[in-house]
Amino acid sequence: MTSTLGIAVIGTGKMGSDHVRRIGRTVGGARVVAVADPDGDRVKEVAGALDGVSAHTDPAAAMAAPGVGAVLVASPGPAHEETILQALERELPVLCEKPMTPDTAGALRVMEAEQRLGRRLVQVGFMRRYDAEYERLKELLDAGSLGRPLFLHCRHRNVASPPFFTSDMLITDSVVHEVDAARWLLGQEITAVSVLSPAATSAAPEGLRDPRLVLLETSGGAIVDVEIFVNCGVGYEVRCEAVGEAGSARIGDGHAMVVRSAGRWGGEIVQDFTVRFADAYDRQLRRWVAAAARGRTAGPGAWDGYAAAAVSEAGLRAGRDGVRVAVELVDRPALYR
Repeated sequence: MTSTLGIAVIGTGKMGSDHVRRIGRTVGGARVVAVADPDGDRVKEVAGALDGVSAHTDPAAAMAAPGVGAVLVASPGPAHEETILQALERELPVLCEKPMTPDTAGALRVMEAEQRLGRRLVQVGFMRRYDAEYERLKELLDAGSLGRPLFLHCRHRNVASPPFFTSDMLITDSVVHEVDAARWLLGQEITAVSVLSPAATSAAPEGLRDPRLVLLETSGGAIVDVEIFVNCGVGYEVRCEAVGEAGSARIGDGHAMVVRSAGRWGGEIVQDFTVRFADAYDRQLRRWVAAAARGRTAGPGAWDGYAAAAVSEAGLRAGRDGVRVAVELVDRPALYR
């Protein structure tokens, strides 16, 4: 490996373009050498803003470009599996934005391919694990400072949903973050899912069942409740409170600068996830680059992507049928223990 890791970025939409910017400006030891997107005009625009970057409409061609030593996947979820499998064929480390795959069948195929290689090369972009507040909460829970955990109370709110957002995506694209965070914070698997739906907010597009309350049961006997509200109209807010037998701790209150003037006080609520978790994305990418440069991965992997997909599938059924749905997982392969 050279001292600078060459990265092929697959997908140049909002997330992909943000990662291209991040690699160029805030992450050392790496550079973008190829980008791919079905939108030929957009990919040429992104590549044209950088020196020595080739533009492609085919992900495989981008991965085959000279100097590519790792792959960052930021394309839509249904395209992830094929791209990851192509990267594994080339034995390239992969950082894939969530979801790793939209379903468990695809996730199992990814794990099978990785097991044939005999080493872990896939990392899933669950960036909350790199957020300073989440890391501190994880430390408290691991140290037993709060006693045995009983509840996680989670709130996940967006200003407004994009035009393409569906009711299913509330689970598969939004709550999936809380699914992974809960598994990681508690060190437990999710064993069952229930979904409750109040009357839809008048701010939601027709047909979108927003907000929803998702209840997750864990293998250690804890309960996780997630309020997902993607058209709250106020700001982007992510909070988590852990309640244990010996105390509680809450993160995500967003206490930054508070202004007191003209008989009032107040502050700013961020409007976008790329602002709220900017530092977490930076830290995630730096650590991935450092590991990928050694042909390794050091974050949430294919098993985590599979487990999240399994919980999401159960959540979709729970939401549609109005029943509690058990989460069924395959035995954890030795590679992921």
